[in-house]
Amino acid sequence: MNTYISFETLLVILAIAHVSSVTLLLAASNFCLAVIETLEEAND
Repeated sequence: MNTYISFETLLVILAIAHVSSVTLLLAASNFCLAVIETLEEAND
């Protein structure tokens, strides 16, 4: 059994990992900003 991963496959895996991590980071920051805005409105 050959466990060799080609460069193109590795590049695709890294690209998918990068895009998914950026998407999750943006979603988390968007959610945190919404929570902060809600807390600020509640304090007013």
